[in-house]
Amino acid sequence: MELNSQRVRALAPENDPLKIGMGWKVEDLDKPQIMVESTFGDSHPGSAHLDQFVNEAMRGIADAGGKGARYFTTDICDGIAQGHDGINYSLAHRDMIANMIEIHGNSTGFDGGVFIASCDKSVPACLMGLARLDMPSIVVTGGVMDAGPDLLTLEQIGAYSAMCRRGEITEEKLTYYKHNACPSCGACSFMGTASTMQVMAESLGLMLPGSALMPATCVDLKEMAYKAGLQVMELARKGLKVSDIVTMKSFENAIMVHAAISGSTNSLLHIPAIAHELGLEVDADTFDRMHRGAHYLLDIRPAGKWPAQFFYYAGGVPAVMEEIKSMLHLDVMTVTGKTLGENLEELKANGFYDKCDGYLKKWGLKRTDVIMTFEEPIGTDGTVAILRGNLAPEGSVVKHSAVPKEMFKAVLRAKPFDCEEDAIEAVISRKIQPGDAVFIRYEGPKGSGMPEMFYTTEAISSDPELGKTIALITDGRFSGASKGPAIGHVSPEAADGGPIALVEEDDLIRLDIPERVLEIIGVKGKELPGEEVERILAERKKAWKPREAKYKKGVLKIYSEHAVSPMKGGYMV
Repeated sequence: MELNSQRVRALAPENDPLKIGMGWKVEDLDKPQIMVESTFGDSHPGSAHLDQFVNEAMRGIADAGGKGARYFTTDICDGIAQGHDGINYSLAHRDMIANMIEIHGNSTGFDGGVFIASCDKSVPACLMGLARLDMPSIVVTGGVMDAGPDLLTLEQIGAYSAMCRRGEITEEKLTYYKHNACPSCGACSFMGTASTMQVMAESLGLMLPGSALMPATCVDLKEMAYKAGLQVMELARKGLKVSDIVTMKSFENAIMVHAAISGSTNSLLHIPAIAHELGLEVDADTFDRMHRGAHYLLDIRPAGKWPAQFFYYAGGVPAVMEEIKSMLHLDVMTVTGKTLGENLEELKANGFYDKCDGYLKKWGLKRTDVIMTFEEPIGTDGTVAILRGNLAPEGSVVKHSAVPKEMFKAVLRAKPFDCEEDAIEAVISRKIQPGDAVFIRYEGPKGSGMPEMFYTTEAISSDPELGKTIALITDGRFSGASKGPAIGHVSPEAADGGPIALVEEDDLIRLDIPERVLEIIGVKGKELPGEEVERILAERKKAWKPREAKYKKGVLKIYSEHAVSPMKGGYMV
């Protein structure tokens, strides 16, 4: 098989001298050439440690007879960007990292790639980028940070901050929590978007089995990076491309795992975007269909009890897959060069689970304390639902596993806000009352880049009364750490003139999660016949005027002009 690097080399006579100029030896020029792309940088704990895994992957490539080349596209941190306009860049920078991976790969010409990332947007960005390149590829993730004292984890800080603002805890106590919530590098230690997407990468067959969500401080993780360097050379020699591994069956497997772990709602942005790069269509309805009847097994925060490091201790992705094996396609190919079924059998034979059980014993736990059995699950109807109605004709997303049962069916009074800052102030100052539906709009991809409404959800869920009596509805999105009655991705978004833009104070909003309904059923606190509601909405639409674009230049202007709707994945076209 002709190596792509050698084909490109033959076309460009400057290729050899330029590579020699950066320290390559003449004998390196004939070797398979592998790009090692990471999001390493002093940007946040999810990326600051990735250089050690880059080095291990490079060593593995060299030992297997290849030559590695390091590329870096540092990501941002949603947590650091939170609470100001920096969060508006979050989703857009996913697509920009994917763009740079495409540019790096195609402008040079490689025979394979190792992609190293940890966090919310960097992992899906790598998956989108490697799908575009469609060459032999393998993913290494940077694991998850340790929990702090008394198993303190970062997603609790938002709630503690709201409690401090309400006078329920002292500033001193909040400061203590802030200083101890992140004791190491790695992704945040809960099943937020970063952890979910690490799990998704393995579930798609693009990681070595059992390597997702390892503790970042674990020596096993460096070994996995080294093995990934070895394995990408095997993939390159066999010519086993991404499209040979990731098929529709692979995506269906990933969605079943997503249901089992109560994965982040942001996956409904990322999985469709990755599928799109491979010419496949996965939409929100795919998630809704597959989550119905799916077994939810994982007792990990934010919906469960334990920090995310316990997921690996309990056997990680393979242990979940063993439990839901009857619902998976076991014949799909993976980066091992073997099928998923073969991988699972090999793990049982090589002592993987014995090693994991050893970690659990140190905490006095057994596997079923963290990952329930298929026969005795936490829930049997998945964890996300797609709601539609005259308020969300194209759909909206709710993680019903995090919604209080009291809010599964409700009729609420609309309290609309055109930005998150006004909404959170209304919640904290208790201007929001039980029975209200808090709307935050003009926060979709075209409106503002689709930021997270994290602090508002935390303010609501940390209030014992409001958390069970109101809903938050937005065309923006939520943090993977969000919990409570939060409905996002409402489409069409307000900036496109979707019905969410037409909502007025004290409109009656019907929420019915079992029936998958989100609709306006009345105005001024009075229920009306459906045809009357439609007439009123039509009149409001005639009077509605598009808002001036928020961004006049730069990345967010580009993104807002080219992003598809939230329910399609929010990617740029």
